[in-house]
Amino acid sequence: MTAKKQVDGIVMLHNLYTRLENVLPMPEPGACVELDLGCGDGEFALALAERRPDVYVIAADMLLGRVRKVQKRVLRDGLSNLHVLKTESRVLISRTIPDAFVDRVHLLCPDPWPKAKHRCHRLITSDIMMQFARILKPDGVFHFSTDNAEYLEIADKTVAGSGLFAPSDLSLTADVADIKTGFELLWESEGKTVTHRAWRKL
Repeated sequence: MTAKKQVDGIVMLHNLYTRLENVLPMPEPGACVELDLGCGDGEFALALAERRPDVYVIAADMLLGRVRKVQKRVLRDGLSNLHVLKTESRVLISRTIPDAFVDRVHLLCPDPWPKAKHRCHRLITSDIMMQFARILKPDGVFHFSTDNAEYLEIADKTVAGSGLFAPSDLSLTADVADIKTGFELLWESEGKTVTHRAWRKL
């Protein structure tokens, strides 16, 4: 099987092709769809879903312990608009999410993989930019943040080099500017600066 649901309601995606409609209830036509990619403990996705019950939110992470925490909050708070997936990000965006489905992709404080031998694990690549452009609706938004200056520079160059996105000011994410992930709060408590970027799909 390509996917299964655990007893706690978490959808498990494996490294095979499957369509999102086969594992999740689909949003109403025209609904706003937001993807929190690598959601961690879900602080951002949970706050967004609670604030905007009209928005269809997908929270995805590859670590089961993290998505279990998110799902417990979903059930406790009755957030029927938040859907939790355990999956690797590349699998989700390249094999599962339909074309022109998402209004905004949020990739917030991802692991920068600072060691040279680990840099191949970084999510920001030209191939991923193509997949982001595929799943985003016209004028869709890619929202990125990091505390790592080198990774920020790489992200800027990769997105610009793709030719698929136009840089924008943060007005495209102003409605969620006050929502911070656990990692962002941690980095700020250590005196680090977390920088946000927003790009609009061309």
